[in-house]
Amino acid sequence: MADKCDLCLLGLIILSSLLTGISGVDHDHVFIRSGENVRLSCNNALSDCKSKTTWINYNSFRHSGTVELITKGIKRKDTERHERLSLESDCSLNIKNVTEEDYGSYSCLQYVNGQKQGSDADVYLHVLHVSVSPSSSSSSSSSSSSQTEISPGRSVTLSCQLYSCTGFSCDDWYEGFELLWVNQAGVDLKTDSRYQILSSSDQDHCIITLTTTLLNEDDNREWRCRLTHRNQLKTSVRYTVKYSEAQTLRRHQAELQQQLLHKVHDHIQEKLKSV
Repeated sequence: MADKCDLCLLGLIILSSLLTGISGVDHDHVFIRSGENVRLSCNNALSDCKSKTTWINYNSFRHSGTVELITKGIKRKDTERHERLSLESDCSLNIKNVTEEDYGSYSCLQYVNGQKQGSDADVYLHVLHVSVSPSSSSSSSSSSSSQTEISPGRSVTLSCQLYSCTGFSCDDWYEGFELLWVNQAGVDLKTDSRYQILSSSDQDHCIITLTTTLLNEDDNREWRCRLTHRNQLKTSVRYTVKYSEAQTLRRHQAELQQQLLHKVHDHIQEKLKSV
């Protein structure tokens, strides 16, 4: 298990092979958005496997190295996410309400009489997650902003991150993969000058940010962050702008005032014409 950190590098090589059509060892890559439930298959399960199965996980987010989640069919209660885990009758691992911290490599091991049987069945879980950072329209999108209310006239930055167990930047291994922001019609927002779209990478995750100044008509507007591989959708996350009831009421009042002013103006113009 001491070498499990090398699974990330192995995953890089295997992912490249699988996605280019080269056959090899059966490894799974699962792409999912945060908040969903996921089932990780155990491809080396023995008969009556529940008492023989151990699931381990490695990622660098938790800074805890390799962690045993299930030990010979018994769920470890000393892990912070044990309540979200369950073992199926076929020894697949269920994770409820996936978070960005759940990404990484998972291995299913089979033990009989204390001896490991066969090879590990590895699954690589990639998690897509969106976070929002509102800031005032007069300032940059810095973390020092204390504003949390989303309202018209303010700048907002949506950060879409793909967490993956690779240890490499996006440019190193994401050949054929693309993160992009689109509107409800699926149009790439890079084509709209209203939005500032920036891409970057950090260890274990790729990032694409959307920054824009909110308008009154943005209430209930939906933006989507999509992960595609060679134009095939792998997963996506939706973000819907929601103004508070007070903000919505003020917007409606302002619209009514504008309509009233237009009516008064038109009425005065007609009166003047009749004089």
